[in-house]
Formats: sequence, C-alpha cells, structure tokens
Amino acid sequence: MGKLTFILVFFFSMNLFATEKWGIFEIELKGPKVDNPFTDIWVTAEFKYKNHLYYVDGFYDGNQSYKVRFMPEFEGKWTYTIKSNNSKINASSGNFICTPPASGNHGRVRVRDTFHFGYDDGTPFYPVGTTAYAWIHQDNDLIKETLNTLKENTFNKLRMTVMPKYYGRYVSNEPPFYPFEGSEQNGWNRSKFNVDFFKHLDKQVEALLNLNIQADIIIFHPYDKWGFSKGSIEENQLYIKYLVARLSAYRNVWWSMANEYDIMNKPDSEWKTYFETILQSDPSNHLKSIHNGKGWYNHSSSWITHLSVQTPFLEKTQSWRETYNKPVINDEFVYEGNIPFDWGNLTAEETVLRFWTLYTRGGYGTHGETYEHPKNILWWAKGGKLYGKSPERIAFLHQIMKEAPNVGLVPLHTEWNKAMELHKKDEYYLFYYGNSQQASAILHLSKDKLYTLELIDTWNMTIKKLNKLYSGTIEITIPQKPYMAIRARIN
Repeated sequence: MGKLTFILVFFFSMNLFATEKWGIFEIELKGPKVDNPFTDIWVTAEFKYKNHLYYVDGFYDGNQSYKVRFMPEFEGKWTYTIKSNNSKINASSGNFICTPPASGNHGRVRVRDTFHFGYDDGTPFYPVGTTAYAWIHQDNDLIKETLNTLKENTFNKLRMTVMPKYYGRYVSNEPPFYPFEGSEQNGWNRSKFNVDFFKHLDKQVEALLNLNIQADIIIFHPYDKWGFSKGSIEENQLYIKYLVARLSAYRNVWWSMANEYDIMNKPDSEWKTYFETILQSDPSNHLKSIHNGKGWYNHSSSWITHLSVQTPFLEKTQSWRETYNKPVINDEFVYEGNIPFDWGNLTAEETVLRFWTLYTRGGYGTHGETYEHPKNILWWAKGGKLYGKSPERIAFLHQIMKEAPNVGLVPLHTEWNKAMELHKKDEYYLFYYGNSQQASAILHLSKDKLYTLELIDTWNMTIKKLNKLYSGTIEITIPQKPYMAIRARIN
C-alpha cells in the first residue's frame, strides 16, 4: 500500500505501532483452513479511544489471512480487542498511537454548510467530478493511462462501478478478474469472493487517494451480462458487508448504492435494507447516495447524505435544495461527445454551460466524455485519454469556486434578466448569463457597499477587472456574446 493510505510504523519511544489520523491501521491475523473462510469464520474488532468506541468487521483476504482495517479520527493512544468465533483468532488485543495527519491529508469529505462539502479538518471541498464507470476492469496499460489523465486534470471525484459493466460495443470486454468464484457458464458462488478481484479494487481506490480524488463507489448497476446484478437480498448483503469491510477505512470513499437504481426493479424496501447494511457496517460513516434513471428515490431518507441525480433539467436544482435541505450533485446531465445517442453528444460549450448553470443554481455537476474511438475506448466507460474541450474550462470554474466565500452562498434565479445568481448578501455576487448574448447587464448590489467588478469569459477563461467601483443598482456594458459571467466582490 502507498504512504498516504497505509502508514504503519513502529513507534519506538512507547513501544507502540502508529498510524496517522485518517490513515489506515491494519491488523492481519492467521486462521485455520475451513471450507468457506468468508462465512465459516467471522472477525470483528472493538477500537477504543477514551470514551469513543468503534466496531469494525474484518474480512478474509486469502491464504488463511483475516484482516481488519480501521481509520482513526482522534490523535492519541488507541486500544483494540479482536473477537471471532474461531479460538485461534479470538481475544487478541493491542494498541497503537494515532499521530497528526500528514500534509495533504484532510480526512473524509462530509456535508458542509447544509448544501456543500468539506473535509474533516474544515477545508472546503468543491466537487468537480468525472465518470469512468468500468476503468478498473480494463488492462493494466489502460488503467495506468487513466490515472495519468486524472493526474493531469482537475477532477476530484470519480464515479466508478465495483462490478464490471456491459453496454454494447462501448464496453463489452471481459474483466481481468471476476468478483466471485465460479464462471458465467457454470454459475457464480455468491458466498465466495475472488480475493484477487477485491485486492485489485483496493489498489485502484488507493491510487485515486494518492491523487486526492474521491472514489464514488457504485455498488450496484443494471448493465450486466454476467448475472452479478441478480443476487438475492442475503447474497447482496454479504457482498456489501465484505465491500465495506475492505474499503471503509479509505478516507476517499463515497458510497453510491446504485447507478440508475430504478432500472434494476427492486422494491424500496430492498434498497432500505441495503442502506441499513452499510449504516451498520461502516464505522467511518462515509457519504451515501443513490442515482436515478427515470424514477425518483425519496432523498429525504435519513441515510441519504446528498442527492446524486440524472437529469438535463437543471432548473430543478434550487427546488431540490430547498425540498431536501441537502447538497445536490447532478452526476449525469448528458456527456460531452459525438456518439449517435442523445445521452452522449453534447458540445463542449453546452457541457461547460451546464456546469456553470448548476453551480450558480447552488449545485454541482459531474463530467463524462463519449467521443467515438477506433478501439471503442470511451472515457465514460473505460477511461484512457480525454479529447474534449470542457475539462480545462471546468478547472477554470473550480478555481472560481475556491475563490468564493466558504459559507453562506445562496442561489437566486432572476427570470426577468436571464441571469443565474449566486451571492452572499452584501459581500459577494456571481452572475452567469448562459448562452444569451446581451450587450448590457443590470446588477442589484448593496447600496451601502463598494464593489470591484470582474467580467468573466467562461469559455475563453479570461477575467477582466473593471477600473472603477460600483454600488446599488447599476447597468454595465458587457460583450455581446454567450457564456459571460460577472463577479462582484467588496472592495
């Protein structure tokens, strides 16, 4: 494992092991040979810091090895006790020191200021995500290329599936590893996991962590030819518990219960059972969502931390904020590309417009790219390289996000002047004019303050500061072209 993910060094002065805050402390235990090590032996650990108790499930990792992974969130001395139904493993105990986090380690991402996100240490997190559903199910060279592409871009969240994906000519390859023992022809043993598959998943989640990218882990999806989406409730619960036991200690994990959950035709009661399984199994309490197709999940449910939606109707963003009082991420508003399907042929201009529209309406967006490729290597499915023109402009928007006030931003859409507006009363205003080509703009600023105005060309990525100060209701000349924005900040 990499230095950021698994720091376990000997703490000489106190004869204790140590790991950094929000890092991974891992315990490995050897057990006996049994018929099914995934079900015949169970392992849990109780971690204690002062009056804080955490119960963590262990998992079988092959070669008679059982592991427990834990992410400590308090600095100081921790103790732990292992419990198991196997006498060889049961009742062992130990302790370790949780040291301060290393540079760049800000902890998990949580909900911040009701509608936004931030790390455990208070650092704001502004999601600008992308989509590469089946990137981990490709060959090593393509995986490496995907990681290099991510390293060169600003995207800080990646939507990805645990299970391999099948979608016609765009992604139909067999994965290098299958999640269960067995075969498509002879059937899968849903109670015996392929440890190599999950070690491979661990490795890629860690690779994203090393790039400071959140792994938005999609647990279920319907695009499947192998039968992995057809498990019983009991089989799926076993899978969720195993997945959570392996990944919950990674601070960059988000749980997305399903991609287009309604297409899978499961009753709401079943999805509730799966969410309850995560709640009971995840001591790190990562962010949780569920993604829609044409149906709509009850996002007011307490286990939903934020909305992960699919729709081109961006005007609903504000009403969803107000209805559910939670952050809104439009994870699929259609992709930049040129394939002959209406979900995958947006222009780069429209993609950037939708990102800006979502942000100035109080939400966030997620990118995807679907340009035709001679080998059918589309970023949205397999990763690889990016060819579109929107990523650098999304990075430009991300910089605008980081320069805005950390708290108190409120969206206000004023129909009469066609602008989307995001503001913090009397302190900050961001007006966005979309694809209109107006020659002037009327701004309603506080009459008691003086503001510096900047004209922002969101497509050409330029910022021009006006050479005077403004206050109250004003009208200013702007370039008669689309994709313009105006930023007003207190002088």
